Order: sequence, then C-alpha cells, then structure tokens
Amino acid sequence: MKKIKIVELFAGVGGFRLGLKAASNKKVKYETVWSSQWEPGSNLQHASSIYVKKFGLVGHSCEDIQQVVENKFHEIPKHNLLVGGFPCQDYSVARTLNQAEGLRGKKGVLWWSIYDILKKSKNKAPDFLMLENVDRLLKSPVSQRGRDFAVMLASLRDLGYIVEWRIINAAEYGFPQRRRRIYILGYRKGSTIYKKIIKMNNSYKWINKDGVIAKAFPILSCENETTEFKIKEDLEDVSEKFSIDNPSKSPFQNSGIMINGRVYTQKVQPNYKRKYSILNDCLVKNEKDIPCEFFIDKKDLSRWKKLKGAKSETRKTKSGFEYRYSEGAMTFPDDITKPSRTIVTGEGGSSPSRFKHVIKTRSGRMRRLIPLELERLNMFPDNHTEKLNNNEKASDTKRAFIMGNALVVGVIKELGRSLTDFI
Repeated sequence: MKKIKIVELFAGVGGFRLGLKAASNKKVKYETVWSSQWEPGSNLQHASSIYVKKFGLVGHSCEDIQQVVENKFHEIPKHNLLVGGFPCQDYSVARTLNQAEGLRGKKGVLWWSIYDILKKSKNKAPDFLMLENVDRLLKSPVSQRGRDFAVMLASLRDLGYIVEWRIINAAEYGFPQRRRRIYILGYRKGSTIYKKIIKMNNSYKWINKDGVIAKAFPILSCENETTEFKIKEDLEDVSEKFSIDNPSKSPFQNSGIMINGRVYTQKVQPNYKRKYSILNDCLVKNEKDIPCEFFIDKKDLSRWKKLKGAKSETRKTKSGFEYRYSEGAMTFPDDITKPSRTIVTGEGGSSPSRFKHVIKTRSGRMRRLIPLELERLNMFPDNHTEKLNNNEKASDTKRAFIMGNALVVGVIKELGRSLTDFI
C-alpha cells in the first residue's frame, strides 16, 4: 500500500481530511500528518477545538500559520499532498465590491503562506496540491479582473508546478447543495502526473477527458469558448499589468490548465446522469426532534417574506451618492424537492434574514434548518460539530457559521478517488 502523507492548511473542521480518508483504497491510503486551523481576530478558536475533538491534538497547530511558517517551519513534516480551503472572505461575492480587496486583503494575503511552505520545502516540496476557494477568485479584483488568480498561477509556475482548475457546482453532480467553488490541483515537476501531462501534449484532452478533475467530474466542452495566453515571467509585472488592457473582463474560463506559464482555459458544462440528492434527503423528518427555537413565530413571518421578496429601492452611499438597488425574489419557503441553496456563514440565529433557509414542515409550520441538517448538506457525519475539545457543546449559531465556511466533503472524496488512480 502506498501512503500519501497530507498537510491540511486552513483545516476548518476537517472537510479535506474526511473526504480523502473516504477516498483511500487497498492500494493508496491518505494519511493526514499535520494540520493547521487558526481564525484571525478570534479569541475563541471553535473550529480548531472541534477538529482536535474529532482527530486528536497530535500534529495539529492552532497558531497563525504565517508565524508558524516564519518561526516554526521545522514543525511541518514532509508530505506528498498539501490541501487547504484557503480563506476566501476577500474574494467572496457575499461582500460588497469595495470590500473585496483580493490578494491585498487581510485574509487573501494568507495565500502566501501556502507559497512560502512550498518554497521553503525546496526539493522536498509535495508532489501534489489540492486547494479550494470561491469561484469569484477567477475574477478578482474588480479593478483588474483575473489578476489574483494569474499571480497564484505564476507563483506556482515558478515553483515547478503544472496547475489545473475547475469551478464545480456540487449539486450538478448529485450532491445535496448548490455550492459553486473552484478546485485547484497542482502537480510538481518530476511527479508521475506532471510527466503524464507533458507526454500527452494535448492540454484540452486533459481538461475534457483524461485529467484528474475530468475523470472525477465528467463534462461537456464548449469547444468554441477557449482562450490561450502566456503569463509573463516577472511576478511583479503580472501583479501590476495583468489584464490591464481589459480590466473589466477576466480571461479565465471555468476550467483550465497552466503548463510552464502557458494557460489553456475553456468553458465547460457538467455531464452527470446518475442520481441527484435533494434538500429533503438531509432533513430530520420528526418535528418532535426539532428544538422549539428553530420554529418561526407567526408574527415574524411577514418580516421573513419581505426580506425574501423582490425589491427595487433607492439607496445612498456614505458620500451621499444615490443609486437604484434591485434584487429578485427568493423561493419562500425553500423547495425541499431540489438541492439546497448555498449555506452561508450567517445561517445561524433566529432573526429574519434573506439568506437563511426556511422550510415548511408536514404540519404546515415554518422552521429554520438545525446544525445537523447543515452538516448533512455539506456531507459531514451527523453532529460532527456538536462538541468542542473540552466536551462543551458548540452553540448552534457557531455550528452554522462553521458549515457556512466548510466545503462539500463528497467533492473532495471524488477528487481523491481520481487522484489515487493516477498515483
């Protein structure tokens, strides 16, 4: 059996770890040897505490990763695969445009922790990378669309990696939540997969059919929507001048591969013909098992309906500029016969909200989703986030927040299974 040693950065409550463990087989076993979870600006590190409760303290760090890389790099063991859902708040579409600072933002800058680990590892750098982020990354920042992703690709190129990516909506491949994320896989020069790609000499065949992501998540390609370009050699030049001639449009499509700085990118569509999961599959069926605080008081329903409804209104900025704000209506209550909407970090709490899920029970009552159901929508084990390391219970609001930051475990499992075949 071949063991693939994993370092899991920005680990949350262990989504990568769970997915890759499930992807292990008789020939390849994924084993997490070191993990890091630290929430900047937070005194109470709930996610890290839950991680330790589930997986143990050995090989786990709850410190600022930038400080670890700078002062305790020797603590990070040699590994074959580096994974991480690096913080996305600076790219997230949930933030207003003038707040989304991209790589220069407080959390976007944490990308460089990944880069520094790879660079400091030198000839012991991992053969494989598996990263996750919001799909907005391909269009960040607003003032220079695509620059941030181009900088990432250029920096990985300089470290000797081929990089492929795909935006995947989990629901389009049978999972119970409509969660669109970009998945980024890297293959270091000298690795088996790097050699295979170079030998193939057909980038679009890798993207469409023969690659790691394509094998896990089959697609239909839109062959007329392809773009090829070279990323400049100088990293500072990329940062300052990328897409400067057309700053409002990113050249990156929803899939692609970068080989030696040459980008081949293509628009693709999912090709999935098996069973689909829906919101109802994840619900607790017996109303008696739902805490009373999750049911919505009838007097609050009008407020919920208003927030969920369409609106067109005049708003004013801090500087006094007036503009027209419009948004469409949302389904209320949520349709349980389809995959759920994306879980957001503000899912918890009883106050009315446009973004929180609300379902109608068999008795006709309206209620919010409980943490157990949110875990199921992300395909975590039941009550995975229930207890902290000291055996105290995590609050429902904090558990919802954590699931809003988490990934769909099933997507990682399928990527891991595909990667094992190539390994």
